[in-house]
Parts: sequence; C-alpha cells; structure tokens
Amino acid sequence: MGAAKDTGAASSAAGKASGKGSTAAPGKTAGGASARGFGKAFGRKSGKAGTKATGKGGQPKVGRLTKLKNQAGMMTQAYKMTYKNDPKLPWVMLIGFVVAVAVVELIGVLIGSPFLLLPVAILLGLLAALILFGRRAQGTAYRQVEGQPGAAAWVLEGMRGDWRVATGVAGTRELDAVHRVLGLPGVILVGEGAPQRVRGLIAAEKRRIARVVGDTPIYDISVGDAEGQVPLKKLNAHVAKLPRNLTGAEVNALAKKVAALGGARPPVPGGPLPGGRQMSVSQRQVRRR
Repeated sequence: MGAAKDTGAASSAAGKASGKGSTAAPGKTAGGASARGFGKAFGRKSGKAGTKATGKGGQPKVGRLTKLKNQAGMMTQAYKMTYKNDPKLPWVMLIGFVVAVAVVELIGVLIGSPFLLLPVAILLGLLAALILFGRRAQGTAYRQVEGQPGAAAWVLEGMRGDWRVATGVAGTRELDAVHRVLGLPGVILVGEGAPQRVRGLIAAEKRRIARVVGDTPIYDISVGDAEGQVPLKKLNAHVAKLPRNLTGAEVNALAKKVAALGGARPPVPGGPLPGGRQMSVSQRQVRRR
C-alpha cells in the first residue's frame, strides 16, 4: 500500500509537471510571442511607410533643416539686393560688429575677466551687425519704392499684427489711390498721390464708411513729403502708434459691416516691387468699374 501511494504520488507529480510543460507550449510562448512581435514590428513599419506628418491645413510639415535653408537663402538674397544699392553695407556691418565686441571686452578688462566675456562679445557683435543690416535693407527698399504708385499699399500689406488691409478702395486714372485699414484703432484711410486729388478721395470714402461704422473712429492719412503728410518710411510706425479703441471682437464685427458695403474698385496698382519694377495688378484685389 505504501509503494502504491508512492507510485501514485510520483505519477501525479509527473502529470502536473507535464501539464505545466504543456501550458508553456511553443504555440503559446515562442510561436505566439514571435507572431505578436512580428505583427507589432510590421505594423510600425507599415505605419511609418504609409503615413506622412502633416501640419495645419493638411500640408506636409517642413523640417527644421529645410526652414533654416530657406531662411538662409532669403537672407542671402536680401543681402545681395541691398549690397547692390548700398555698397557700404559690409563696412557698416563690420564696424557695428567690432564696436559691440570692443565695448563688451572693455567691460571684461575692467572686471578682470576679458576671456570670460568673449563669447558674449561675439554674440552681441553678430546681433549688432544683423540689426544694422535689417535697417539698411529696409531703408534701401523704401528708397526704391518711394514715389511709385502703390508704394503705400506695399508698406501697409507688410505691417505686422492683425491689420485688415484693402488696397485701392478708391482711386483715379492718374493712379491716385485710397487704401482702407481696419484694426484696433478703428478705420484708417491712407491716400497716396497728388494731395489735391487725394483729399477729395479720402473725404468721399470717409462719408461712405461713416454710414455703416457708426461711432467707430475714422483716421485719414495722406502719404508724402509735403506739410501735413506722413513720409512713406514713417507710415508703418505712424499707423502702429494710433490709439487702441476697439477689441478683437469689435474689429471682426467692424469687418463684417464694411464688407457689406461692397462696391467696385478702380484700376489702381497693387504695389511696387523693391527692384523698381511695377508690381502686376491682382484681379482679386482690383476690379475695374
């Protein structure tokens, strides 16, 4: 009886061992794990190959390296155009770099750590050179477009911020024009051309706008070098300094009111090119009467 019990215990232990072995069968361990691993790996690869990263508007995202290349290309093109009209540009940038480095290094000598401030001096020197380059480039662009029909429109369309610019809302066949700008100050009417004709255009457009904007402030600006006019190079700063009378929501409501005016637009230019060539008139911005 004892031997039979021992034999039964041994057989049951062997059965349990064999049962454990069957639960860890290849179909559930090696085969199952490998199948799952293969499926995950295959899914990852197929997902990467079949999909592309997209940005806003469903457009493919542009990598940082591509953005840097594009910005470098734009800077190079701007430098070449500016240097063509301003041969002193490299010398001005070099002087700005040297002066900035010298000032920082002088401070370093006074505190007894000239080499410690050397990286800061170089960075500030590069920053000074870039600031001078930007100002010279902007000045060159303004000089090239000044006096051309559409120059004020070109400046207004390049302003930073939430400005709703409508070019050529009124004009004459002599290429005098009035441009309308909606923003936080209210309604801004900017005229360019012969002062005696522009005054009449602005007055007529102001009466037309006043019928729908109510108590919203309306500013009028005449671009030029005569007394009472704003020079083209100061137009951007002049508009930006106007008082803020509206909120963003009020500007949106104002834009809807003004859009309801509709009306045809005269054949005025859309703006000049910095190279001195006349910019082609966009049919979406200018409609003939």
